[in-house]
Amino acid sequence: MHLLELESSLLDGRHKGIPGHSAPLRLDAVAAKGWNVLAEDLTLPLAVLHESALKHNSAWMQAFLARTGAIMAPHGKTTMSPQLFRRQIDDGAWAMTVATIQQLQVARYYGFGRIVLANQLIGKQAIAYVLEELARDPGFEFLSLVDSVAHVEMLAAAASARDAGRPLRVLLEGGFAGGRTGVRDLPSALATARAVKASPHLSLVGIEGFEGLMSGPDGDDKAARFLDFLVEIARALEAEDLFAPGRVLLSAGGSAHYDLVTAKFRSAGLRRETTIVTRSGCYLTHDSGIYAEHFDRILERTPELKALGEGPRPAIELWAYVQSRPEPGRALVTMGKRDVSHDHHLPIAQRWYRPGARPRLPQPLTGHRCSGLNDQHGYLELPADSPLQVGDMVGFGISHPCLTFDKWPVMMLVDDGYDVIGAIRTFF
Repeated sequence: MHLLELESSLLDGRHKGIPGHSAPLRLDAVAAKGWNVLAEDLTLPLAVLHESALKHNSAWMQAFLARTGAIMAPHGKTTMSPQLFRRQIDDGAWAMTVATIQQLQVARYYGFGRIVLANQLIGKQAIAYVLEELARDPGFEFLSLVDSVAHVEMLAAAASARDAGRPLRVLLEGGFAGGRTGVRDLPSALATARAVKASPHLSLVGIEGFEGLMSGPDGDDKAARFLDFLVEIARALEAEDLFAPGRVLLSAGGSAHYDLVTAKFRSAGLRRETTIVTRSGCYLTHDSGIYAEHFDRILERTPELKALGEGPRPAIELWAYVQSRPEPGRALVTMGKRDVSHDHHLPIAQRWYRPGARPRLPQPLTGHRCSGLNDQHGYLELPADSPLQVGDMVGFGISHPCLTFDKWPVMMLVDDGYDVIGAIRTFF
């Protein structure tokens, strides 16, 4: 892999968080600097990843997979960090999942050999890249999605013109009315699968769907019905012998319903041997917002998972300064839309620290609410007894990790004392 090349890449004051007076340093030399976040050794705002939470979350998911008999192809779009991809593979992930051709190219550049494109492979350059990679590297394993005869015919024509020496392996995607891609009914699924089987250049190895968009009071019921539809598709395709030889892959699962996914697919009742592939991307970092809420729902639906011990912990934290207290009940902090996700929940003020205080430990912060964000400013509503002063540091939990990662080309890894023990690069 090219991770050694990545580790030798240089950081300097052009990267968020790096002090401007620092001489350029290698990524793998960050830990040797002896930096500490609370000692103000880096500039704020600063996004950090807690190493202890990453380890805990990985162990929890491994226990979940062992309990359910599923395997995982975590969605790399969450972090787009090859270093975290490597951690996930080392922890037992079967493959990495991506959503776009750029993400695929990043994963291939850094040497990942089994990749699921959880999307339609489409467009001249994208298709050509995949076929060239398949021809160039016999060890490369690739899967993508199909959901229409028109798309199948497009792929078959391209694969015929540039024979990669083996069929292009695909999963048939099921969808739902008002949702994203995926066939909406069984006749469309059968027509698409028959078109795949008619081409010697394509191979149908399973079915796929994404239930993560289903939310609200009836979200669980919608997700369950959708998963039943995916099972119906799989049974119908098996009945017509439309799957290629070998195990049938049954894949779904964002980070909200993976318990339902494994339960529904375990009871699919296919005659063929099956492999259940979940694709949660946010399990590794979790969060303090939407996925914390989703996990509470998982435990309500599947209380036996409490036997696995403490659930996932939020690994991402965003630190900012109080820069102004211009009026009673309000502070402005040095964190805005350019720094943190805000599509599901605004950042959650959780702890604070006054630089120079001893011991050097952040204190809990309650009753403080982020009410809005500009590009580089955050609005923090304060209770009357707020201890915050200009220059204090505030640690925020986040909601929806994907849209925080994409704002940070570099994220610091910290231990529980906020000592910087490493750094990761992202590629968005």
